[in-house]
Amino acid sequence: MSNPYLRLAAPGVARLKPYLPGKPVSELEREYGVSNIVKLASNENPLGPGKRVLDAIRNCLDGGLSRYPDGGGFDLKHALGRRHGVDPGCITLGNGSNDVLVMIAEAFLQESLEAIHAQYAFAVYPIAIQAVGATGRVAPALAPGSEGAYGHDLTAMADLINDQTRLVFIANPNNPTGTWLRAEPLREFIEQVPQHTLVIVDQAYAEYMDDPEYPDCVDWLDRFPNLIVTHTFSKAFGLAGLRVGYSVSAPGIAEILERVRQPFNVNVIANVAALAALEDRQHLAHSVDLNASERLRLQDAFTDMGLGYVPSAGNFVLVEAGPDAALIYEALLRKSVIVRPVANYGLDQHLRISIGTQTENDRLLDALTQVLGASAESERG
Repeated sequence: MSNPYLRLAAPGVARLKPYLPGKPVSELEREYGVSNIVKLASNENPLGPGKRVLDAIRNCLDGGLSRYPDGGGFDLKHALGRRHGVDPGCITLGNGSNDVLVMIAEAFLQESLEAIHAQYAFAVYPIAIQAVGATGRVAPALAPGSEGAYGHDLTAMADLINDQTRLVFIANPNNPTGTWLRAEPLREFIEQVPQHTLVIVDQAYAEYMDDPEYPDCVDWLDRFPNLIVTHTFSKAFGLAGLRVGYSVSAPGIAEILERVRQPFNVNVIANVAALAALEDRQHLAHSVDLNASERLRLQDAFTDMGLGYVPSAGNFVLVEAGPDAALIYEALLRKSVIVRPVANYGLDQHLRISIGTQTENDRLLDALTQVLGASAESERG
């Protein structure tokens, strides 16, 4: 049945397909009647926040929730300024980096303008572009079998830039592919982008990177005034449930984003937790180390199972599950393991699997072995 209110919606909104989040634990329990569920679908930190963050949250609960948060985020902006070596006026806070990405689209796009993103890019980019009525241009990804397969093709992206291009979205590392761009080609790309076009480098998974060729693009802001870099506390910092993110940009860009930022968009608990998370370097390092070791273990296990995968720089792996990807996903659900189908990204033969704890990953591998074994037995039968 069609929605009669679509005729009232803005054209871009009427054509939108909503963002599809990973299946929550409660829904799986309700639908399948299973328990003891392992969720490896949403690229969360399986360790969650550290003790320092939890203590800070508990301390703010007593009397802190009846007042509005600091709408300007003074303390958090100054802490982030120190972390990145920039003036606090360069920081824009968001209800997750998703919020900031939407702000950027609202502030700089309109119906007559265009924005560019890669073929297998974060689903929020096209949603933010289309919601404001702008035109999205999709650059084909690097072909399977090539170096950097499934990743951003910077040449193809550069070829799409024209006088109407206002934004270019680049995720580094990229979700859902786990691919990443080295400093030199990314810098060369930004150098050729005209000043009327803003380049957004989404570094949501930057904390997981330890390769010396990986660039922290905040260091390039003085050189490229049309650059915006976004970050989140939802991944390595373990605060996905609190929704805190931010961008770093030229102060003039930040001032424009403040014009569309919703009042009090980062709540009291999120502010306190983010400040504590920045100070807890030990927990961050532990989270990153666990992810690195378990990611390698999973990738080796996928190889042993005969499954291809895209080498990942994030806290997830894009696994080539073949034409039965949807069936494998369903079979894993029945074994209390949630992974992420990515057909909505145009990757209908892949599954994105987040990196869990060692115990969670053991559960995944055991379940996946059973599912693949049953599939092979069915084919022989």
